[in-house]
Amino acid sequence: MVVAGESMAQRSGAKRLREGEGTKVDWHKWKEERKEEKKKWKEAKLLRKLEKKRMQELAETQKEEAKPKEDKGRHYTVSVALPGSILNNAQSPELRTYLAGQIARACTIFCVDEIVVFDEQGEESKTVEGEFDGIKKKGQACVQLARILQYLECPQYLRKSFFPKHQDLQFAGLLNPLDSPQHVRMDEESEYREGVVLARPTKPGRGSFVNCGMRKEVQIDKQLQPGLRVTVRLEEQQNPDSKTQKGTVVSAHHPRTVSGLYWGYSVRLASCLSAVFAECPFKEGYDLSIGTSERGTSVDQLALPSSFSHALIVFGGLQGLEAGVDTDPNLEVTDPSTLFDLYVNTCPGQGSRTIRTEEAILISLSALRPKINEAAKKSS
Repeated sequence: MVVAGESMAQRSGAKRLREGEGTKVDWHKWKEERKEEKKKWKEAKLLRKLEKKRMQELAETQKEEAKPKEDKGRHYTVSVALPGSILNNAQSPELRTYLAGQIARACTIFCVDEIVVFDEQGEESKTVEGEFDGIKKKGQACVQLARILQYLECPQYLRKSFFPKHQDLQFAGLLNPLDSPQHVRMDEESEYREGVVLARPTKPGRGSFVNCGMRKEVQIDKQLQPGLRVTVRLEEQQNPDSKTQKGTVVSAHHPRTVSGLYWGYSVRLASCLSAVFAECPFKEGYDLSIGTSERGTSVDQLALPSSFSHALIVFGGLQGLEAGVDTDPNLEVTDPSTLFDLYVNTCPGQGSRTIRTEEAILISLSALRPKINEAAKKSS
């Protein structure tokens, strides 16, 4: 019996041994499989996380696009018109030049977009060509004033290209710089720059090279005539190793209408007071005209229209706006107030009998600026 029992135990142990041998685990292979599964699981988790992040970013982008974009541009303009005869009130050629510089500074400080120099003495000046004959003579005061205003508005690095030596600019060294936004310094960063197209050969299909007052020339997107003044928008991403920079030609009013920057003024000559209105460069004309006179309504009681696109502020000379009306062959009125939407006294209760035009510009623009800004906000 004992022998028989041992035989059965041995048979049972042998059976279990055979079964163990059949189910033996390859631990190395098992670890590799587990490692591979864990790796796949981590990759799937990472993909789910990235997809979730991408969807969140897409939702935020769509939300931003759905919002109304803030318009940084300034879509209205302010123009100033004044007679060139005010230069005849200066006692010397130096003071004559400095007087023109005062007008340019005042208009720049208050962001005037256009200066119109009209003739109230019948000189019929329509270009800036010609020479000034001298103090106390009938010289082209309008021409000289316009030339000095243009000279000051031009960035310093471009003046040699556009302003050769001229007697009207003999004392330009006395003038204070405007230091306006388009007068960008060499190493100063700016989205826009003024430049002159260079007479430099380019490869077919490539744009012209432009001197923008930088250490490197700028290659624009178009082929333009050499010697042309252009406004260039520089690309944000520039290759620091490249010998040139890249830019796009834009219109002169682009910095104002798109980015809200003041980008200097333009100068226009008008042969008479009526030509100031008749030769307006804007298609819709001036929809707000303001005449300044001590006989006008007090500026304290002034209320501008709720909306306008192009405002014009007109100043008189030594004899006021009446002199311009009297000498204009196209006007049959005697009261200058009938020519304007508003006829304003910008300095009521003045202590001096007379206010010089260069003073009147500063006084009037400072008094009208908050009213213009308020009206522009309402219209926008």
